[in-house]
Parts: sequence; structure tokens; C-alpha cells
Amino acid sequence: MKSSVGKLLIPAVLLLAAAGAMAKSHSRPRHHAASHASHPAAPQAAAQQPAASLPAASPSVAQPGSSIAPPMATAPVIEARNWVLVDFVSGQSLAEGNADQRVEPASLTKLMSAYVVFSALRDGRLKMNEDVLISEHAWRAEGSRTFVQVGTRVPVDVLVKGMIVQSGNDATIALAERVGGSEPAFVQMMNAYAQRLGMKGTHFEDASGLPSPTHYSTARDLATLSRAIIRDFPQYYPIYSMREYTWNNIRQENRNGLLERDPSVDGLKTGHTDSAGYCLISSALRSGMRLVSVVLGANSVGARETGSAALLNYGFNFYEAVGVKKAHEMVLRPRVYKGAEQYVAIAPLSDVQVMVPRGQAATVTTRATARGPLVAPLAANSAVGELQVDVSGKTVARVPLYPVAPVAAGGWWRRLIDTISLWF
Repeated sequence: MKSSVGKLLIPAVLLLAAAGAMAKSHSRPRHHAASHASHPAAPQAAAQQPAASLPAASPSVAQPGSSIAPPMATAPVIEARNWVLVDFVSGQSLAEGNADQRVEPASLTKLMSAYVVFSALRDGRLKMNEDVLISEHAWRAEGSRTFVQVGTRVPVDVLVKGMIVQSGNDATIALAERVGGSEPAFVQMMNAYAQRLGMKGTHFEDASGLPSPTHYSTARDLATLSRAIIRDFPQYYPIYSMREYTWNNIRQENRNGLLERDPSVDGLKTGHTDSAGYCLISSALRSGMRLVSVVLGANSVGARETGSAALLNYGFNFYEAVGVKKAHEMVLRPRVYKGAEQYVAIAPLSDVQVMVPRGQAATVTTRATARGPLVAPLAANSAVGELQVDVSGKTVARVPLYPVAPVAAGGWWRRLIDTISLWF
């Protein structure tokens, strides 16, 4: 008797679960929630109003005392082959010319060499106070030199300054051999880091930046690398603002003239060969906002500095930063199936910021979506959604969203019920 009752009970439970799932399927949307906002700080009710429903603007004259957005100037045209101006936080481009063209990076290559060396210092594989034996290969390096002598031992601290401040090829190769075992092995590390950073138009053949047909980068990639150095190694970034240093009675000067001309500039690097022209990457911080400019292939030292200054001034004068979301701040709380929790808060891993023309912060809108259906288990490091940020209707950022906390798989009953729910 009990056996027959059990056989009747299980199908009945499944039918009840299916009926509940069907009812839910009629009441819930087929796609996960998406949110819109006309401004990150705007009330939600106002955020839901479609832009198309607003009345058409009519010509008017601003009244005395009224607030209007300042006029927007066009970006400066730089006397160089390639250039780009980006916001440090978001990576958003504010002005550019031939930014994705592959060109010779010259000594700007040493930014990646420094990134690899800084990584070794951070991981404890290299110490600033240890001495490095100078090989004949490093001593014979062509181009700019720190004047290290073959067979001597030089502190890492001195070699790092020689690589960054004086742009010494010999110091750079000595560090490459210490970190990589050999310069070719070090170059493999450089290219691996370039891939991790998303530098899609870059390939290195040496550590110091000597010309080669297969040694190239782009203005945009170099801006990405510069942002990574500032973001990942704040403890070493101040070296780029050193005006000079002295070692072995030799005074070495920084070739970045903007460090003297503009007190807001605190890095990064110069480069020059006959084929690459005069190059300069600069970063400046004003009123809490940091910008990075890249100028490649100028025809003189003055032209690269003037072009860099023009880009930075343009960005600071005509743009402002708008915070959209803080790191780990909840954006959506979508449904999770087969999980110990039925809903999960999802958020960006870092602060979300966009640049807008001054006075136009109200043109920022957002749309958040969760990839559906979400099925547990969910890891905290797995992207499950996206936050799209638009300025004046143009998408300027797509930011992945992650669970604020992992979601474990639910019990067998929850998994059974949600399996049936997903059928409908």
C-alpha cells in the first residue's frame, strides 16, 4: 500500500511544481532585468523615461544668471604621426590621430621593460638593493647609455633609474638579463605581459627599443601600458618624475621637458630614433583628474612637448569626470537558478568613471544587463553581466559585472524545482 501511495505522490509533486513554474514563467520576463539612467545620480523614476518621449528643443536665448554648458572646442591637431589622449581611470579616448597604426616605439619600449622589472620587484624575485653583474652584451649596448662598466656590479636601484630617467640601453639590458636570464627570454616576458594588458597591436624584439621590422606598437597600446604602470606600481611611479640623478660622478638628466614646464606633469617617458622621430608619453594630475597623452613621430623635441601640452590642456579644459558606480556597488540583483540563494547582487570590480564635455554630465545614461539564465554555482570572479555607459547616446564604456559573493549550488529540491522552471 505504501509503495503505491509513493508512486502516486511523486508525479503529483512534479505536477504541482510544474504548475508553479508555469505560473512564474507567465509573470517573469524572459530576459533578465536591465536598468537605464539619464544620469548616474538621477532618481530611478526619471531614469526610466525614454529620451524619445522628451519634447523637441526650441531655440531660446539664455537668460541672465542661467546655467548653460560651455562651448566645446575641437581637439587640437598635433604635428606628429600618431597621438592619443586618454583618461587614466576609464581609458576613454578624448582625442586621437592614427592611434591604432603600428609604428616603431623607440625607447618607449622601456615602459614595458620597466613593467616586467617592477613585477619582479613586487613578487620578490628582484631586490632594489642587490647588485647586478654587468655583462659584455649590456656594456656594448648601442644608443643612449648609463655608462656601466663590464664586469662591475651595479645596484638594481641605479639600473632602474638609468633605464627610466636617463633611458640607458645598457642599464635596461643588464636588468633584462638579471630578470629573464637572457635578453631574449626577457623579451618573451614582455610580449606575454603585453597580451595580458590587451595590447593587441604590439610586439617586442628587444628590451631597449632598437629598430626592427617586427618591433612595433601603437599610440593606444602605449597609453594602455602607461595606465597599467601608474595603476599597478604606484610605489615605483615617482621615479618617472625625477629630473636628474647622479651615479659614479656622472649627472644624468631626464629628457622629458614637460616636467620643468608643467608642475602637474609627473611622467612618463621620451623616445627617439631617426626612423621613429621624437616621441613622448606624458601623464598629468590636476584637481584629482589624471590624463595620459601619447605623441609619436614628431619632428623635434619642441614639437613633441608642445603637442603633449596641447593635448593635456585640451582634456583638462573641456572635459570632466563623472563617477557612475563605485567598486563592488550593486548594479542589479538578478534571479539565480539551482542556487542556495535565489538572487545575487552583481557589481563592477573597480570604480566606473567616464569623461564628458564640461557641463554635460546629465547626458550620461546607463544600461545594466545580466546574462541569463544564471545557474548556480556562481564564482565571484566570473563575469555574469555588463554595465553599458553612454554619453549623449554614444557608448563609451562596457564594464563587466561580477557576483558580489559566490553562490553555491542549492539542495536537491531547489535544483529539481528550478530545473522544471527552466523548461518553460
